[in-house]
Order: sequence, then structure tokens, then C-alpha cells
Amino acid sequence: MKSIYLIRHAQATGQEPESELTLEGLQQAEKLARVFAQHSITYIVSSPWKRALQTAMPLSVALSQQVHTDERLQERVLSTLHLEHWMDSLRRTYTDEDWTEEGGESSRTATARGMNVLEELWNRSESSAAVVTHGNLLSLIIRQYDSSFGFEAWRSLTNPDVYVLERTADGLTPSIRRFWTD
Repeated sequence: MKSIYLIRHAQATGQEPESELTLEGLQQAEKLARVFAQHSITYIVSSPWKRALQTAMPLSVALSQQVHTDERLQERVLSTLHLEHWMDSLRRTYTDEDWTEEGGESSRTATARGMNVLEELWNRSESSAAVVTHGNLLSLIIRQYDSSFGFEAWRSLTNPDVYVLERTADGLTPSIRRFWTD
């Protein structure tokens, strides 16, 4: 694998696993597919959550590639409780990677599962992959390649948003850059 495109899903109706794309989100997914039609993506993997799959489907059709799902790409659950000040809790997870709210997943744990997916992708024979996931998990993955990527950078992500990881000449540490934003 030479490159991995990290895609945040298009605009959705909510944050629950069954939340769908809005009408604008469906149009964004189609636009994303047109952008990627020019690239030789040979493997697509997505979070099983509905908004991520709906983002991946037009890409699947445009590239004639199957969408594979992976539970490890689902969004990180901050808490099982309703949090009045959830943004404060989320901000804290960027400075204390092991901190969690009740029933939540730490940044460290969520990052590890996302990075496990990427490690497996790097070892595949295909030349490039598209990974469709969610904003918080995406930001935690990006942070592994750019340590300055924190809470404020997460807030600046768009729906959809795309970063690309590319193998460097030495083949060891991939470089990351923003590829496309809507």
C-alpha cells in the first residue's frame, strides 16, 4: 500500500450510529466520489455506522470497488451518559489520553483501534485505500502523524474532510497532508 485516504463522513442528521446523511450530505458524498474517480483507489473500508457507509457507497460505485466494513472505524464514544458540557469533556481527552467519562472510551484506546486498521492496510497488496470514518477518530489518527493536531484542529474539520497518508521515500514513516475539504 502506497497511500491511504482518510475520509470523514459527509454531513449527517446526528451522532447516533443510525444517523443518516442529510440531503446536502448525500450530494457531498457524490461530489467526493467524483473527486476520487481520478485516483486509483483499490480498497475501501468504512465504519459500519450508517452515515459513513452512505458516504462510502457513491465512491464504491464510481470506483467499482466493494465497501468493506470494520467496527474499529466507528466513532469513539465519549460517554454513555448525556453530557451537558460534552465539548469540555472532549477537549480534556486531547490533553489526557487515558481520561474517560462514564462508559466512554479513552483517546488512547480509540487511537489504538484506528491505528490497528491502518497497520493492516499498509500490509495489504493493493496500491491505495480509502478509509471512511468519523471526526473524532479521524483526528486521533491524524494526531499520530502530526502531534500538533488537537482539539482546535478537530473543531476545524469539515464534513466531509479528507487527509492522505503517503509512504515516504524511506518507506518507514508516512507523511500526512490535507487532501480535500468541502
